[in-house]
Amino acid sequence: MTNLIAMPLVLPILMAVLLIFLRNYRYVQRVLVVVTLLVMIGMSIVLLQHVHADGILRLDFGGWQPPFGILFVADPFAVLLVLIATIVTLFCMVYAFSSFSARYERMFAYPLMLLMLAGVNGSFLTGDIFNLFVCFEVMLLASYALIALGGRTEQLRESLKYVITNIIASWLFLVAIAFLYSTIGTLNMAHIAQRVQEVGPDPLITTIALFFLIVFALKGGLLLFFWLPGSYSVPPVPIAAMFGALLTKVGMYAIIRTFTLMFTTQPEITHQLITIMAIITLIAGSLGALAYRDIRQIAAFNVIIGVGFVLLALGANNEAAYAGAIYYMMHDMVGKAMLFLICGTMIYLTKQERYDDMSGLIRHYPLFGWMFLVVMVSLTGMPPFSGFVGKVMMGEGLVASGSYVSLAIGFGASVIILYSLLRVMLHAIFGETMIADENKVKLPKPMLLSIVALGAVSLYLGTSAEMVLPYVTDAARVLADPSIYIEAILGK
Repeated sequence: MTNLIAMPLVLPILMAVLLIFLRNYRYVQRVLVVVTLLVMIGMSIVLLQHVHADGILRLDFGGWQPPFGILFVADPFAVLLVLIATIVTLFCMVYAFSSFSARYERMFAYPLMLLMLAGVNGSFLTGDIFNLFVCFEVMLLASYALIALGGRTEQLRESLKYVITNIIASWLFLVAIAFLYSTIGTLNMAHIAQRVQEVGPDPLITTIALFFLIVFALKGGLLLFFWLPGSYSVPPVPIAAMFGALLTKVGMYAIIRTFTLMFTTQPEITHQLITIMAIITLIAGSLGALAYRDIRQIAAFNVIIGVGFVLLALGANNEAAYAGAIYYMMHDMVGKAMLFLICGTMIYLTKQERYDDMSGLIRHYPLFGWMFLVVMVSLTGMPPFSGFVGKVMMGEGLVASGSYVSLAIGFGASVIILYSLLRVMLHAIFGETMIADENKVKLPKPMLLSIVALGAVSLYLGTSAEMVLPYVTDAARVLADPSIYIEAILGK
């Protein structure tokens, strides 16, 4: 069973290598991609069940016992995110079958998307801080190629900004790891946590923690998101959807993991600073969502709002808030992918990018029009969709910690999300149609199927919370009590 832990990283890499040799066989590539992702989803569900029943599992590569070797750790938080990331990637791929031209499919788009997923999953599962860097780089190298794929002028402009920002962040990441290793003498995250607790509050360790915070904030879009709106709006639609759903979540995961496990000795400095950054991110993201009429920019700023909301949990620093953050991250991965796919489809149907240049789409595409309502309600946090559960649980955690300012700003941002998307719906979805019957563009079924499927996943997460909550509660317990993680890795 422990070998299963490595499959979310190994399987997409192996399939990506195989697809390189099948670049001219479009339909073979599509079948292999779908089969691979379905197998990965099944394995993730089996792994999640085992973690729930048996506790945290680990895989020691080469037989080296912690803290001396490289290891992967399957805890509930990591496995839940692996499962949702794979589901989202599956439907982005299905959408791509109708969205990508034959030229795109021969430009290694599918292998690169699988490699990016491999890096995302590896980042979630690794128990070693240096290999977190390695998995980040696998993910980022694939994203560098994907953001520039096609070679349009705006892609090259935004990809340059994206690549330079992430190269600087990666260099800072290496410097932070070097400082940490020279101070603590280990790279195993559980062992780092143990040694930091033994040292206690220490200015040098706190300084190193702030160094890591800068790195992960750059990669996750926490306050330092200047690169994000442009970078997420220029790739092809399914790639942009994967970016919006997955890339920032890796940075958010790294912040939550390191500051609940490793850097916990001076929360009055580290966690308070994260809360301030999250609040500013919420406000800035809300202003951006209101300022633009380009639907791609509106979607990108909604990603930023999600980053700020999730990381409010670190200021509360209790199990209820962490449970809400985990549930909301799962919801946000699904919801943001759905939003990007819908916005891309609107551009495909109308050849326009501003919502005030569109009107009456629901008259020609009724099911698609109602799916926009679904994503709006879900992202706003209304029942019965997944955002409602996460926000209620987050609210309970913030109230329990007395974080009323965070609560007000976090829930106020929901009103901004509603307003920003409601403007789009009233202008573009409803109203008199601008498309004559003879100019109507056919909506490919795989596009619509992907959007409907993501809506169904969001509905499932909202209506079947009693089935999902035991796994979320397990994950939140590990975050709230880092000794559980440390004992699972180093206890035997």
